[in-house]
Amino acid sequence: MGGLNVIFDLPSEMGVDSDHPLAATDVGLGGVALCSIKDMDELTEGIPLDKVSFSLISADPITLASYVAVAQNREVNIAKLMGTIQNEPLHSRYCAADPACYPLDLSYKLAVDIIEYCTRYMPRWVTGNVNLYNLRETGITAAQEIAFGFAFAMAHIDGTLKRGLKIDEFAKRRAFYCSAHIDFFEEIAKLRAARRMWAKIMKDKYHAQDPESWKFRFAVHTAGCSLIYQQPLNNIIRVAYEALAAVLAGAQSLHACSFDEPIALPTEESQRLAVRTQQILAYETGVGNVVDPLGGSYFVESLTNKIEEEASKILEEIEKMGGALEAIKTQWFDRQIDAASLRYQKEIDSGERIIVGVNAFTVPPEKERPVGAHRVPPESAQLQIGNVEKLKSTRDQNKVRLVLEKLRQDSGKGENFNLMPAIIEALKAYATRSEILGTIREVYGYPYDPLELVKSPFSTH
Repeated sequence: MGGLNVIFDLPSEMGVDSDHPLAATDVGLGGVALCSIKDMDELTEGIPLDKVSFSLISADPITLASYVAVAQNREVNIAKLMGTIQNEPLHSRYCAADPACYPLDLSYKLAVDIIEYCTRYMPRWVTGNVNLYNLRETGITAAQEIAFGFAFAMAHIDGTLKRGLKIDEFAKRRAFYCSAHIDFFEEIAKLRAARRMWAKIMKDKYHAQDPESWKFRFAVHTAGCSLIYQQPLNNIIRVAYEALAAVLAGAQSLHACSFDEPIALPTEESQRLAVRTQQILAYETGVGNVVDPLGGSYFVESLTNKIEEEASKILEEIEKMGGALEAIKTQWFDRQIDAASLRYQKEIDSGERIIVGVNAFTVPPEKERPVGAHRVPPESAQLQIGNVEKLKSTRDQNKVRLVLEKLRQDSGKGENFNLMPAIIEALKAYATRSEILGTIREVYGYPYDPLELVKSPFSTH
């Protein structure tokens, strides 16, 4: 079995199609454009979906529903599908898109729909990957990373329990995506504390009985925000130390940044070097041969306890507010993120925090060694836009209208009515991401287009 990781472009993550009036300059720039089942079919062409694990880095249900629809069209039993859907819209409000693209009540309801659907029909699928990494990229601390991420994870659990599922039915198929920042021992202690805290939460708060439900399943991404535009080759060293910290903390999956991340998407050479960094750690250093190798170190154990205590206090504060959803509504997270980011920048400006190449050990720009940069061919965006326009003009419009009307009716049946089956059928009729999400948005009282430029061609209003 192999595995593939797919990231989607900004228009897709904002819930709009590639032919949106404001999308052209971002189509395919930061990831794959996915507007319809046709895009997913082309993306997975020639890949045996029941034998390859797919990680779909997306916050809304269209991506997973497209994958399921393609599998069903190929007569693949969806119970055999393996992979992960990020399914974490709460963090996206702070890290990926304007909150207008992720109305709280709607995005939360759809996230729970995914958990419920996968639990009932896709037992090998990870129903969500709570994104602590993107939260950390905003400038928050290690303790805040754990507390904020766990608060979001608990909100998803609470919503799923209200659907009538039992904790041990779905908890073992939940995961986390963490950052490995630049403070070496702090990051090791942070991840050790998170493993301990999550087990306690699952046992003490949710009374999970299955030991598999207690496990903190986590992948780690080295910290893109720690990488520097100046003297970019120094980033190779930063990435290596961050990756080492992740391994020493017990990461089950690791992604190492490319050293040119502050400049552009990786070149083939820089991406190969990132992979080689992991391979040297795995096959030459021996650091993966011991479980928790720093356990028992007086410093690491003390720091682990300290971070756990700090994170627990923050989590208790969120719980007293009524949980993550209430903290979002009152903009508490916004204020905490803004304060932490400002504090971090002040430390750099004052010299309290040394960043090599930024506020210390600098060199004149003309003496810096230039590196190449990846460039996306502009014609690729126009090709994708043309394909979307062609799809919309050649499909069976009456069939699209009928499936969207069915989706509209289902969307009005209440919070506990799962919309995944109707979304899948709409995709099979070649309805697009914008049209499906727009239809649901209108039922919930939001604009069809989150950017309020496009009107629905199928609206009954």
